[in-house]
Amino acid sequence: MCSNKTLLLASIALAALCLLQFGEALPSIGHYGKRFDPMGGIDFIQICLNNCAQCKKMFGDYFQGQTCAESCLKFKGKAIPDCEDIGSIAPFLNALE
Repeated sequence: MCSNKTLLLASIALAALCLLQFGEALPSIGHYGKRFDPMGGIDFIQICLNNCAQCKKMFGDYFQGQTCAESCLKFKGKAIPDCEDIGSIAPFLNALE
């Protein structure tokens, strides 16, 4: 028979192994105050930031990518810019002279 101390150490070792193996697979819902859909696994802030980067590539100096990214963080991805929708990117466009 195993002693209680042996069982406790085995349980701790098993828990540590599980954390190491599966720790990165679990979503970090509270990290940076992310807006995260746990059912669908959607990170709205990351989508927002990716769209800002895509619009910056498309429009170059006409698009304020930094301001767009800051709004993604400030509003937690609630207003995702769509590069093909002028209404969603209008606040980030500027006219170059």
